[in-house]
Amino acid sequence: MNEARALEGRTALVTGASSGLGRTTAISLARAGADVALVARSAEELESAGQEVSETGRRALALPIDLAEGDEATRAVGQTVEALGRIDVLINAAGTDAPGAVEELEVEGWDRTLAVNLRAPFLLARAAFPRMREAGGGTIVNVSSVAGKKGWANASAYCASKFGLTGLTEALADEGKEHGIRAIVLYPGAMATHWGAFSPEERRRSGPTEAPPTQVLAPERVAEFIAWFVASPPEFVLTEGIVLPIEEGLP
Repeated sequence: MNEARALEGRTALVTGASSGLGRTTAISLARAGADVALVARSAEELESAGQEVSETGRRALALPIDLAEGDEATRAVGQTVEALGRIDVLINAAGTDAPGAVEELEVEGWDRTLAVNLRAPFLLARAAFPRMREAGGGTIVNVSSVAGKKGWANASAYCASKFGLTGLTEALADEGKEHGIRAIVLYPGAMATHWGAFSPEERRRSGPTEAPPTQVLAPERVAEFIAWFVASPPEFVLTEGIVLPIEEGLP
């Protein structure tokens, strides 16, 4: 995407912004002209990401928040509006997992996975929706996974949360039509941000097959797509999910 200030005057809130896709997306949106509120648990990594946003010349707001806790997600939207004046873009990139067979999975792991991957995007969207409506429109991007298209063994909590994210996104897109609010769900394949850190056993537990290390999706590609979609004209509306496949030949 052309990094001209296509998002000048807009404010984005990005979850999972301390590392990986969330961090890359926050920086991409800032380069396109948006002020960015960054949400994640790690305060130290979040400050570092916020510094990179600030180096683009845009305002950065670091919000060290655990999205699984209470109503913290709603509070994040309020703090964003209070500090940066508005919220035009919501990127739900945070995610967690509790791998294991159904009969062995602890309820706590199930609850936390659903809280971060599905409940938090709902709370964030619920809080952001009226702000976007008042502003005449907005954009919501929910980052799912190929696990949101097909379920598999030892990933029941993760798959359930990502399937649920599809339904939430489609409902948001339908409700937002008359208010100029767009919503899209992305289904990335394995990304280089985390796949290489998994052991072979962890990879087998996390998916139906073990993707070779050279067959992963660069987070920068996903971030570029998100920034492009956010900067697209309001009449450009996608209500269907977009699958972003793995790529061969990455280092």
